[in-house]
Amino acid sequence: MSVRELEDVLREVRRIQIVARRQVNDLLAGEYLSAFKGRGMEFDSVREYVPGDEIRSIDWNVTARSGAPYVKTFSEERELTVLLAVDVSASGVFGSQRLSKMETAVEVAAVLMLASVKNNDKVGLLFFADDVIRYIPPRKGRGSVLRLIRELLATEPVKAETNISNALDFIARVQRRRCVVFVMSDFLGPDCSRSLAIANQRHDCIAVTLSDPREAELPDVGFVTLRDAETDELLELDTRHPQVRALFAKAASDRDKTLSGWLRKAAVDRLDIRTDQPYAQSLQRFFRMRERQR
Repeated sequence: MSVRELEDVLREVRRIQIVARRQVNDLLAGEYLSAFKGRGMEFDSVREYVPGDEIRSIDWNVTARSGAPYVKTFSEERELTVLLAVDVSASGVFGSQRLSKMETAVEVAAVLMLASVKNNDKVGLLFFADDVIRYIPPRKGRGSVLRLIRELLATEPVKAETNISNALDFIARVQRRRCVVFVMSDFLGPDCSRSLAIANQRHDCIAVTLSDPREAELPDVGFVTLRDAETDELLELDTRHPQVRALFAKAASDRDKTLSGWLRKAAVDRLDIRTDQPYAQSLQRFFRMRERQR
């Protein structure tokens, strides 16, 4: 990276830090903590069994050693481990609005990271496309988060198809302790419902789905050539025909229904982020929905 490119990245880090901090302070204060507090439990101690205690909570090892029944007690984890798995495949470069899908993902990731820091959580980052590209283990502190934001901004898109299952399989190997996993992607890839379901049994997985309105609806602008950013496949369409536009919209609707089916099958919550809508409101709605589920 040249000096000029580094200066541009640092300038963008400062801008995103200001934007994200404002969202955390003004809109999301307390809601992040409420959404995830108590999702994990950690072992606290053992005590003697009293009538009414759950049989499942008996610590049989301690009971065998002491000759009297003892039960395990647990407490809510006061601190969380948060891992953001970000899809950096080339399809994220697309955008018809002020920000592309990838640029939107960076800002949303920064908000989530700074909200995590405010709660004194550990935060880690994983880049993936068809496979894992880079993994930065979770750490605490604002300095660590600023480094992660710099890494997000400096990462180049990868011309490869998205494979979320490979990323989730990697997380299962390296992240033994329960954590909150935000999978940030447009989910334009093969069925990942099985990997999502397995990951969600150990961790608390959230699908952050990124989309742009032009992926769902074509304007009437005559002949257009569409290129798949990941495969370079070209498709020519005459958008003057209502039937062409209708078929394009139906294909997009079918993709979204399929994705909703994957997430429902895996029991994974969805945080829907669109490039043409304020993401702060989407975050608020999501956090409130999670709080109601507790």
